[in-house]
Amino acid sequence: MLNIPGSNPPSFNILVIVPAYNEADGIAHVVEQLRHATPYADVLVINDGSTDATSRVAKQAGAKVIDLTCNLGIGGAVQTGYRYAAEHHYDYAVQIDGDGQHNPQDLSRLLTAIRDAPLDMVVGSRFITKAGFQSTFARKIGIDLLSNLLSRLTGQKITDPTSGYRLCGRRAISLFAREYPTDYPEVEALMLLYNHELAFAEVPVVMNERLGGVSSISAMKSVYYMSKVILSVLLMKTQKKRAWENRYES
Repeated sequence: MLNIPGSNPPSFNILVIVPAYNEADGIAHVVEQLRHATPYADVLVINDGSTDATSRVAKQAGAKVIDLTCNLGIGGAVQTGYRYAAEHHYDYAVQIDGDGQHNPQDLSRLLTAIRDAPLDMVVGSRFITKAGFQSTFARKIGIDLLSNLLSRLTGQKITDPTSGYRLCGRRAISLFAREYPTDYPEVEALMLLYNHELAFAEVPVVMNERLGGVSSISAMKSVYYMSKVILSVLLMKTQKKRAWENRYES
């Protein structure tokens, strides 16, 4: 088992990517938690064109900050972090939301899982042990639908496809730095890994309710979101099938 001591840094480099859009109310708490729980990791906040004090508050809390000049959305913000991780040769990069939902204490569990398997990416799932904040009833219905769909398409059990708590190794960092979904990144990233034959798995984590800010997906957008993301992952599955057919024909 991997031991991550608090005082002695491990023999590998870790970047924590924190995408944030108008998260001034909670970003300081997130950064301070990370610096306390994971002193061996570098914390990078991607300020995605916020109109509030997110950037200033994050810097005051001790994080490195990349300020995007306009709002790219979660996909563009996260890919910016992966490009930074690839350019600076990090061994691991972990996504943690800027709204305080993810517990930095769980990072050691993700690190153990990715190194023991070995895996290319580990996803923190709130639905394995069903502890902590479980999402709203309406969103849980949508998550269950996506879970069942992705489990069928990939051939492996997926319980929390919309989780933004993800730890990637070098191969996944390299892939996401080059190519990363923009519209529905959490769900599509799983299919992207599957299409490139990279291994991923889930580990149980405990999530909290968000500290502040507003989710980018409102109730009015939920049906539209679900329809488009289902179509998107089905198209990505078709791309995988075509790639195998082309390989066979060649």
